[in-house]
Amino acid sequence: MNIETGEREEATETEHAVPSVPVVVDREHHCISRTLIPESTLKVLYRLHRSGFKAYLCGGSVRDMLMSRTPKDFDIATDAHPMQVRRLFRNSRIIGRRFRLVHVVYQEGVVEVATFRREPGQRDDGELLVTDDNTFGTPEQDARRRDFTINGLFYNIADFSIIDYVSGLADLDNRLVRVIGDPDVRFREDPVRMMRAIEFASRLDFEIEADTWDAIVRHRDDILKASPARVSEEILELLRRGWSLDAFELLVETRLLEPLMPELFASLTSGDAEYFWRMLEVLDRTIQAGRVFGDGVFWAVLMLPGFFKAVEQEESSRGERLKPADAFSLVRDVVAPVAARLVFPSGVRHHVEQSLESLWRIQEVPSDRKSQWRLVFREHFGDALALFELHALSSGRNVELFKEWKAFARRVQRQEEPAPQAPRTGRRRRRRR
Repeated sequence: MNIETGEREEATETEHAVPSVPVVVDREHHCISRTLIPESTLKVLYRLHRSGFKAYLCGGSVRDMLMSRTPKDFDIATDAHPMQVRRLFRNSRIIGRRFRLVHVVYQEGVVEVATFRREPGQRDDGELLVTDDNTFGTPEQDARRRDFTINGLFYNIADFSIIDYVSGLADLDNRLVRVIGDPDVRFREDPVRMMRAIEFASRLDFEIEADTWDAIVRHRDDILKASPARVSEEILELLRRGWSLDAFELLVETRLLEPLMPELFASLTSGDAEYFWRMLEVLDRTIQAGRVFGDGVFWAVLMLPGFFKAVEQEESSRGERLKPADAFSLVRDVVAPVAARLVFPSGVRHHVEQSLESLWRIQEVPSDRKSQWRLVFREHFGDALALFELHALSSGRNVELFKEWKAFARRVQRQEEPAPQAPRTGRRRRRRR
């Protein structure tokens, strides 16, 4: 892979043929069983089917069950319109404006039901970016409007068969992430699909098909046209699930990280932050072991290379350690461009700033000074200590200092624990007659 040009050194994918008729796989020839599907989802599927409507499981649940993985959720596609679904289920509600869905509510969770849709017509202004997606269609049209072939599979509750309009089964066998249709058009319709291609490739350990890869490289700047909230959520999703190392390697190789976080991209491509890759590896292992981090920690992880570089340059030019006020000003300078680009809510921005400032403060050996003693009880001290741990374990620096701070924090917190109340020993008063 050539990072400078964003081109693959080898791209030998053959032409992908989309079948004119669907591939239907009978129950005897696939591994999906109804025992894998939640009871509430089966109730919705069966009621739709018995009421004369088509009822299919769709998307990621079919893909995951075919791969013997546990689906995150089970979505249903049907030819019943939202109001028809609403009439069938008293325990349901219609949600959404751009994309109207029905949520059927059960005690054990919500079942999401969507009507088959087709691609909306071209907008009057010639733009391809989709802003309204409520044009109903057929199952085939619905499959072809989905993002990737491996997500375009249906499971039909009527005969328990798999229906494939987009050659998704072949790409599943070949472990390929491929856009349905023209990738240049599909990425311009919804630039977040580029992030999702990275997510599926890293999560499933698949390859990104050559034409899809090249289109990501060409249209990477279009990611800034997408909703910042959606982009932020996709970035967090890459970090939360334990596959961030592979994901960020792909973000750098496709250069998709460059318009989103140019500061981090520059640090990684210049080799200034080699420890960052080890830090993601440590983060993935820690999350896979069951540890949970807040979103503020994830954002701060992505800003650590820029933060440490800025602190090092500033302290080197001054010849002394920064004062707290100067350190906080530096933190704001590092966080501000990313927060503006991705439109952080004020609470998230404050969380990241406080975590990084607390991280700077614990670069010194802890003592019993009141300022350090109080630091342990600051709201974001736990996140700062988690960042310090990740950086120490990945860089090999300050490991002993981290252990000292961890022990110091425990000691201080024990001292602040309220003492147990002694049992009452007073004499009981005798009742008067």
